[in-house]
Amino acid sequence: MHLRNTETSFGLVSQLLHWLIAALVLWQFVLAQLAGNASLFERLVLLGRHKSVGMTILMLAVVRLLWKLVNPRPVILPGLPRYHRALARLSHGLMYALIFALPLTGWLMSSALNTPVSYFGFFTWPDLVEPQQELGDLLALVHAYLFMLLAGTIAVHASAALFHHFVVKDSVLRGMLPGMNR
Repeated sequence: MHLRNTETSFGLVSQLLHWLIAALVLWQFVLAQLAGNASLFERLVLLGRHKSVGMTILMLAVVRLLWKLVNPRPVILPGLPRYHRALARLSHGLMYALIFALPLTGWLMSSALNTPVSYFGFFTWPDLVEPQQELGDLLALVHAYLFMLLAGTIAVHASAALFHHFVVKDSVLRGMLPGMNR
């Protein structure tokens, strides 16, 4: 297994970042759901974790984007229809944008609502804006809608990967699975 990407598959670093971010996004959903049904103290603890995990996702997304810029992207399989390629580029671009937008809107929202963003208790991220309740409420709504858009985009992404694997029977999915080659 290569650390770097090759023309035929993603390297171990790209795969690790992909699956780690995917797992953390799923964990974010779980934390948010648990916080919604928790007592006030439990909600504060869960939302503190939610913020820390969100900032972890943001930092990993920066690393992933930088890694993507210095690594060749595996060649898209020959024979794929042009619209498949266009949809893949569009969905990947949208996912990258949302993976950055969600932590940033959460951080902005926390700043506007005057609720600090601590990183697992080690340090507190600086506020990005002055406290403004209306802005905080608007950002909470934007944050929720962006998550719904991300969830839908992930569902389409996963469905496309499974479609390629089980229906088209090509190697698109295997290119992102550790230990597998296209």
